[in-house]
Amino acid sequence: MAKIIPASSAFFDDLQTGLLEGIAHFRGEIEMKTTTLSIPEPPPAYDSERIRTLRTGLGFSQPYFSRLLNVSPKTVQSWEQGTRLPSQASARLLQLIENPSLLDGLRRQTSSPHD
Repeated sequence: MAKIIPASSAFFDDLQTGLLEGIAHFRGEIEMKTTTLSIPEPPPAYDSERIRTLRTGLGFSQPYFSRLLNVSPKTVQSWEQGTRLPSQASARLLQLIENPSLLDGLRRQTSSPHD
């Protein structure tokens, strides 16, 4: 059974203030600092040839490439042999290694009422 822990009045006061400010901002009554994030599309599929071409194009050995990606050398080997595919997280990292300028488009865009 869950134990009910009484919350402090200050917490609820802060929560209420934040919610009221958010509503006022939404209605255009006040200006607040905002942050716009770009959500990237899922990374592309990486087949064995694309991974091998990327690695060799960079002049990296399989052991060095595996250390860079924080995976085992056997993992890189199995990717390049086509017996396994990279996870989505590994595919994203491969994508950023392949095209580092993608990071520029993902940087936070912040605006402030005082800009």
